[in-house]
Amino acid sequence: MRHQKAGRKLGRTSSHRRAMFRNMVTSLFEHGRIETTLAKAKELRRIAEKMITKGKRGDLHARRQALQVVRSKEVVKNLFEVISPVYRDRSGGYTRILQLDRRHGDGAPMCIIELVDNPIKPKEVEKPKAKAKE
Repeated sequence: MRHQKAGRKLGRTSSHRRAMFRNMVTSLFEHGRIETTLAKAKELRRIAEKMITKGKRGDLHARRQALQVVRSKEVVKNLFEVISPVYRDRSGGYTRILQLDRRHGDGAPMCIIELVDNPIKPKEVEKPKAKAKE
């Protein structure tokens, strides 16, 4: 029986799982939305919402705790200065999971996890300029 044992193992060692979720939460805060499997998204939601709550606190200790999880100082700065103030009046539910079709390779249920009221502007991809014919 696994009473009071929260979290999914996802077929990974604990160090691999921790590294994977650190990468995923960094990408989520950097891009505003990521595509992943449903099980990973449900676990990622727990970590991401805790980080936004730390960002709402805004003190130095919360920033240092966020730096232990999020891999980029720029993303932590963005979390505390851009993302968290948007959710100042919201008491939870900062992420949304949208289900997609199943993955072709193994049939895993896929989804998009994104920030509600996404404050992150998508980066514009520069199109390669056509070479001028001489």
